[in-house]
Amino acid sequence: MQAIFRMGVPVSGKNIFPSNIQGLPTWYEIRANKRGHTSRSPHFDVIVAMNPKTYEQDIAGTRPGGSVLYDSSWPLDEALLRDDVSFLGIPLAQMCVESFRGSRKRTLMKNITYVGALAALLAIDLDVIDEILKEKFSSKPHLMDSNNSAIKMGHDYVLEHFDYPLPARLERMEATGDSVLMNGNMAAALGCVYAGATVGAWYPITPSSSLMDEFVALCNQLRKDPETG
Repeated sequence: MQAIFRMGVPVSGKNIFPSNIQGLPTWYEIRANKRGHTSRSPHFDVIVAMNPKTYEQDIAGTRPGGSVLYDSSWPLDEALLRDDVSFLGIPLAQMCVESFRGSRKRTLMKNITYVGALAALLAIDLDVIDEILKEKFSSKPHLMDSNNSAIKMGHDYVLEHFDYPLPARLERMEATGDSVLMNGNMAAALGCVYAGATVGAWYPITPSSSLMDEFVALCNQLRKDPETG
C-alpha cells in the first residue's frame, strides 16, 4: 500500500478481523482508485489467496474479469475454478523452501515473494519498493538481502510464466502530494497525544485495536525527552 501511495495513486487499506477470539481467518483489503474513491468495495479485481480455508469465499468475491493469485505448491480444487476469473498459480512455498533456511524465515519470505509477483502483475515500481525496504530495515541491513531476493524471485516468476501487467494495473499519478497516509486508528492516536493524554490502558486480547500501538509509538516519538528518556 505504501508503494502505491508513493506512486501518487490514492489508496487505503483495512485489516478485516472476525469479531471473536476463535482465531478465524483475517484479511487485508487495499483499494486504489485514480478518482480518490478508496472506501471498501464488495468485490475485488485481484485476490491474493493464501489461506486454503477461505479459497471458496475469496474466489466468490472476485469480480468477473478479475484475477486470483494462489500458492500452487498444492493443487487447487477444480470445483472452485471460474471461467470468468484468471487463476495465477505460483509455487510460493516450494520456492521459499528451496531458497531460504528455517521454517519461520520461509513463511515470512513467502509473503515477501508474492509482493514481488504483485509488483510485476500490477506494475508497481520496484524502485519505490526498494526505497521502502531501505527505510524499514535501515537499522537491520542484514535483512535487506533476503527481502530483495524474495521480491526478485516473485517478480521474475511472473515475467517468465504470465502475461503482465494485468488489466487492473497501476500507473504513476500526482494525486497524493499534499496527503499523508494513515488509518483511523492512527489519526485517533495522534489526536489523543495532541489532546494531552498521558496514560493508555486496554484489554490485551487478540485481535486488539492498533490504536494503542499507534499511541505508544507516537508517545515514544513525541513525548520523550532525548536526554532523560
